[in-house]
Amino acid sequence: MRIDAHQHYWKIHRGDYGWITPDNRMMYRDYLPKDLNPSLEQHQFDGTILVQAAPTLAETAFLLLLAEREESVKGVVGWIDLLSPNHFEDYRRFCANPKYAGFRIMIQDMVNPAIILEAGFVNALRVYADLGVPIDLLVTSNQLQILTELLKQVPNLRGVIDHIGKPQIAEGEFDFWARNMMVLASYPGIYCKLSGMVTEAEPHSWEYEQFVPYIRFILDCFGQQRTMFGSDWPVCLLAAGYAEVVEILERAMPETWTKEDQDRLFGLNAKEFYRL
Repeated sequence: MRIDAHQHYWKIHRGDYGWITPDNRMMYRDYLPKDLNPSLEQHQFDGTILVQAAPTLAETAFLLLLAEREESVKGVVGWIDLLSPNHFEDYRRFCANPKYAGFRIMIQDMVNPAIILEAGFVNALRVYADLGVPIDLLVTSNQLQILTELLKQVPNLRGVIDHIGKPQIAEGEFDFWARNMMVLASYPGIYCKLSGMVTEAEPHSWEYEQFVPYIRFILDCFGQQRTMFGSDWPVCLLAAGYAEVVEILERAMPETWTKEDQDRLFGLNAKEFYRL
């Protein structure tokens, strides 16, 4: 099974996408399956993991309803508020939908990321870690150390780092990011998505070669078993087309990687991680 492990759909009029403003003309419009399906067919993807783009329960419900009608959506990564006393009730309610595949913690957007180290948050997360729930982790490179501190308290977390931890590729950031990602990769339950890289580079003036050291480093750290491809469509359109995003990863593949290794990267690892 060939899977794009990270993409989004939204309807602007729903009103819970505060980060998408009218001046962002590329993003300020509806993006739905009819817009993505031609690219999925062109690149022979059997389906996708649909990821939340707003920190609301209403958006997760919207995505699950959409997934019920759309065969190409194989799983939905939603959102829950781990500091809410009702978080487990919300989780159980979403689990009634067979396409619910876990939730995402949006550390990137937290005013105070250190909140994830507070007892209430940690204790809630331990519940889901013990259940083996797949959890997406959205962090920027300067938040990787906080994520490491969280994993010290919840070492059995079944998590995937979105967008390779968002290093500042345009500025050439590497060493600090790499040191922290190596530590995170030492936790056996942590995976990494090779996604979201083009928007961390210079929009539309990036070169394919820029991404090779980042991709090779992630593949070395996390290996064939814990890496997965994600397009981050439609956000990727701010810097590259769908075909270019796929080609970036294909060009950077180590010569030693077999077809089986590539099959894992482009789908089988996502299938296993999200328990599709």
